[in-house]
Amino acid sequence: MMSETILRGLRERDPRGIARAISLVEENDPMADEILSSLDDSLVDQAMVLGITGPPGAGKSTLTDRIISRYRSLGKRVGVIAVDPSSPISGGAILGDRIRMMGHALDKDVVVRSMATRGRLGGLCAAAGAAVRILAGSGCSVIIIETVGVGQSEMDIIRLADITALVLAPGLGDDIQAMKAGLLEVADILIVNKADCAGAETLAMDMESIAREGGKEKDRVNVCMTVASEGRGTDELLAAIETVDISHRETGERRTRREKAYDLEVLDWALEMIKPSIIEKIEKWDHVRKGAPRLQAARLLGQE
Repeated sequence: MMSETILRGLRERDPRGIARAISLVEENDPMADEILSSLDDSLVDQAMVLGITGPPGAGKSTLTDRIISRYRSLGKRVGVIAVDPSSPISGGAILGDRIRMMGHALDKDVVVRSMATRGRLGGLCAAAGAAVRILAGSGCSVIIIETVGVGQSEMDIIRLADITALVLAPGLGDDIQAMKAGLLEVADILIVNKADCAGAETLAMDMESIAREGGKEKDRVNVCMTVASEGRGTDELLAAIETVDISHRETGERRTRREKAYDLEVLDWALEMIKPSIIEKIEKWDHVRKGAPRLQAARLLGQE
C-alpha cells in the first residue's frame, strides 16, 4: 500500500516520502490519518520543538539559518517549518523554502517545509502540528517553526512549540509596547538581534522589565543578545535553549504544553471539518442581512 511505502520512506529519511506525507495532511487525505497513527511515538516524544517568532525586520530567517548550522555541527538532524503568508487566491505559500534556506539545500539532514498560513491570524495552519510529528518521525531531533512575523497575532506558535523564542531588534518603534500583553510575557527566551546596533541594550532591559511585569521571576527571564548576520551569540542562545528544555522536561511543563497543544489541534481539525457545512448552510439560508452577525450565527446553529 502507498501508506506503507511512505512510512518506509519516513523511517529511511527519504525527503520525497516526508514531503508526500505532509502534503497528504495538508490535502486532508484519509491516508494521512493512517500515517500519523503509525509514527514512532518515541521519536516524537524525544524531539524538541522550537518556535521562533517576532515582527518583520527582526532578522528571524538569518537567525534561524545560524541556529540550524549550529545544531548540524552538533550532529543533530533538523526539521524546519517555515510558515509563510498565504496567497489570497490559491491559499498557497508565497515564499519558498528554496529561497529562505538555500544554504542547507544540499544537506540531507536538514528538512525544510514551507506552509501557508491560509489566512489565519494565528500564523499557523491546522496541518502544522501534524507536520511537526512527521518531521520528528523521520528522525529530526530538533524542529524549528519559524513564523510569518506579524507580532501579537502569532500566539498560536506557543501552542505547538516546546520552547518559544521571541526575536526583536532595535529600531522597530512601538512594537515592543504592542506586545506588552502578548508574546513578550509568555515567550521562554527573549532575543535581541542586531545587538551591534544602537539601542540594543535599552531594548534588552525593556524586554526583561515587561517580562517580569507579566509575572516571570528574575532568574527565569532569558534575554539573549545576537548578531545573526555575523553568527555572534548563537552558542549562548543554544545554551539558553538547552537550559529551558531541561527545566521543562524535569518540571513536567513540556508534557503539559504538549497535551494542551494536542487538544487544541483536535479543536482546529473539528472546526476545519464543520466549516464547509456551515458555509453551505449560510449560502442556502434565506435571512435578512442586518442586525448582529453573532445573533444570526446563533440562529443558524439553533442556539437561540
